[in-house]
Amino acid sequence: MIKRWLPRIIALALVAGGVALVWAWKPWVKAKPPITFTTVAVGKGPIAAQVTANGTLSARGTVQVGAQVSGRIVELKVDFNDPVKKGQVIAKLDESVLKAMLDQAGAALEVAQANLNRSNVALADADRSLKRQKSLQDQSLVAGATVEQAQVAFDTARANVVASRAQLTQAAANVSQAKLNLSYATIASPVDGVVLSRQVELGQTVAASMSAPVLFTIAEDLARMQIDTAVAEADVGRLAAGMKVTFTVDAFSGKTFDGIVRQVRNAPTTTQGVVTYDAVIDVENPEKSLRPGMTANVTFVLEQVADAVKIPNSALRFKPSREQMQAVFAELGGGRGSGSGSGRWAGRGSEGGPPGGPGARGPSDRKMLYQLVDGKPRPVRVKVGLTDGSSTQLVEGELAPGDLLITEIQGLPATNTRKVTPF
Repeated sequence: MIKRWLPRIIALALVAGGVALVWAWKPWVKAKPPITFTTVAVGKGPIAAQVTANGTLSARGTVQVGAQVSGRIVELKVDFNDPVKKGQVIAKLDESVLKAMLDQAGAALEVAQANLNRSNVALADADRSLKRQKSLQDQSLVAGATVEQAQVAFDTARANVVASRAQLTQAAANVSQAKLNLSYATIASPVDGVVLSRQVELGQTVAASMSAPVLFTIAEDLARMQIDTAVAEADVGRLAAGMKVTFTVDAFSGKTFDGIVRQVRNAPTTTQGVVTYDAVIDVENPEKSLRPGMTANVTFVLEQVADAVKIPNSALRFKPSREQMQAVFAELGGGRGSGSGSGRWAGRGSEGGPPGGPGARGPSDRKMLYQLVDGKPRPVRVKVGLTDGSSTQLVEGELAPGDLLITEIQGLPATNTRKVTPF
C-alpha cells in the first residue's frame, strides 16, 4: 500500500515545496520602475547674443612725471589722490649744486668775452702792421719777406677772433643750460588731473644720469576712463567700433555700468598659445566711483530681441535614440506625434547639433524637440534664432510659453538605454 502511494506523496511534496519557494521569493521581486521624464518649461522674455571678456579700467590719459636732473628732494607739495592743475609746483630739488654750476658757467662766459676782446685788439694791431709794411714795400724800403710775415700775423689774429667768438657762444650756451637745469629743480604738473601715485619721499636723492626717475603718476581725468579687454580671436570678428557694452566690477556687486567700444586694435597678444585682441572701451565716470586698475567683466551685446519665446538649451541638446523611443511607446502606448513633427522620431545623429556659443545659430537652425503632452512625448520641429548660451530664441514652431520640453528619460530598460543627460 505504502509503495503504491509513495510516488503521489513525493509529487505532492514537490508541488508544495515549489509553491512555498515562490511564495517566499515573491516579496523580494522588485517591481519594474515606471518611465519618467525630466522637463524644462518654455519661457518668454528678452534674449541677446553676447560675447564676454575681462579687462582692466584705466584713465584715458596717464602722465608719468619725472626728474630731468639729479638732486635731493627738499619739498613735496602733493600726495596721493590730490588734484593738480597744469603748471602747479608739485616738488622741488636741492638747488645749491645747480646754482654753483650756473655761477661757474657765468664765469666761463666772462672769460670767453675777455678773450674775444683781446683777440679783436690783436687783430687790429696786425692789420695796422700789415698796412705799414706794404707802404714801406711800395717805397722799396723793406724786403718782401717782412711783408709776408706781417700777412701771416694778420691772418692768425683774424683766426683767433673767430675761435674766441665760438668760445663765447659755447660759454653762453653753457650758461643757458645751467639756467635750464636750475629750472628743472622745480617740478610742475604738465596737465590738469589727479595724483595716482607718488614714488619718492622727502629727503630722497634721485639720480637722472641714465634715465628720468618717475616721481609721480598723474591721471588727466578720472571722469572719463577706458577699459582694455582681451577678446578671443574667435569672437573679435563680431565686434565693431560704436558697439554698446555693459560691465560689472567686483567693488560694486549687482551694479551694471555702460560703455561704448572705441577701437578694436589689430595688434595680437599671445599668452600660452591663446591669441587675444585689445578692444578699447570708453567709459563715463561722472561720480568717479570707478578707479584705475579695477577688473571689469565686460559683455558685448551683438544682437538682441526684446520679447522672445525662449527655449532652454538643455532641451535642444536632448537627442533620444530610436531604441529609447520604441521602449517608451511600448510602455506608454502611442508612437505617432502630431503637428509638424508627426510620424518621425529623430534619434541620435539626427539633424542639427547642440547650439554653439553665444550668438551662434549652429550648422542648422532647424531642430527637433520633444514636448511632454499628457505624460507622453510629442516631437516638435522648430526653427531657432539667437542664443545667449543658456536659452535660444524660437522663430518658428508649435510651442508656447509654459510648454514642457523633455531633457532626460528615466526608467528605460538597460538594454535599450543610452545615457541621455542634460548639459
